[in-house]
Amino acid sequence: MATITERLTVRKPRRRRAVESFDEMHVKPWTRFARHLIVIAIGAIMMYPLLWLLAASFKPDSDIFGSLSIWPSEWDFSHYTDAWTALEKPFQVFLLNSLLLAVLSIVGNLISCGMAAYAFSRLDFRGRKFMFALMLSTLMLPSQVLLVPQYVIFAQLGWLNTYLPLLVPTFLATNAFFIFLMVQFMRALPRELDDAARIDGCGSFGIFFRIIVPLCMPAFATTAIFTFIGSWNEFFGPLLYLTNQDLYTVPLALKQFMNTEGQSSWGQIFAMSVVSLAPVVGFFLAGQKYLINGIATTGLK
Repeated sequence: MATITERLTVRKPRRRRAVESFDEMHVKPWTRFARHLIVIAIGAIMMYPLLWLLAASFKPDSDIFGSLSIWPSEWDFSHYTDAWTALEKPFQVFLLNSLLLAVLSIVGNLISCGMAAYAFSRLDFRGRKFMFALMLSTLMLPSQVLLVPQYVIFAQLGWLNTYLPLLVPTFLATNAFFIFLMVQFMRALPRELDDAARIDGCGSFGIFFRIIVPLCMPAFATTAIFTFIGSWNEFFGPLLYLTNQDLYTVPLALKQFMNTEGQSSWGQIFAMSVVSLAPVVGFFLAGQKYLINGIATTGLK
């Protein structure tokens, strides 16, 4: 039989655990509250410029820069109606142009970058590692270095003032970041899936479309979201290659509200900026669950 001292030594850790759990039970809610309060404060600071933009779109032009208050002292809804038809073309023309470019860019990046990532991650061919390293080295090249050669090539092809310079590169797997993202995701998938599919009679394309694509939907969704945001907000590319106002995108249309004399209607600019932000926010919220799934499943074997 155990002595009394042995029983006490056995019971002491249990009491200590009970005291520690009791203290944690009382301290943990306060620490959680403090953490949530800090996160909310940081989020409010980060959201302030966006909220100020939304409020400024409803303020008269004379009150926009008069105060930093979010709540307008006087509501003015005429900026949205006036700005919609203020340019030579209605604003829906520019929205449709940007939407067309964004959708086609998503299709191009998903097809080309997905196939390139599948080749680098699942297929064995000579020079694969060297070509993959060469592809990653392009990430270190500034875009300004490629600007003049690309413009000369597109000019010789007669693609200026068209959407081809903005769309054709997306169908040729020129974005090394998306390829690297998909390669890392595809490498986490077990090779036994490919072997089982080959036994059932699938070739390389069958494995890609029937096995890899369904399992890599989070990576494809991430690529689609980043492509949409990048294509929708791109300003320099359309400014360089497009001269016809019928082909202008939303960033170029917003630039048209600003004249050289500085007599710009800031209320109309802010109103159309809010309108242009709506598709980006909606597309991000629609694909948010795929981003969460991608974060949760990355690294699992």
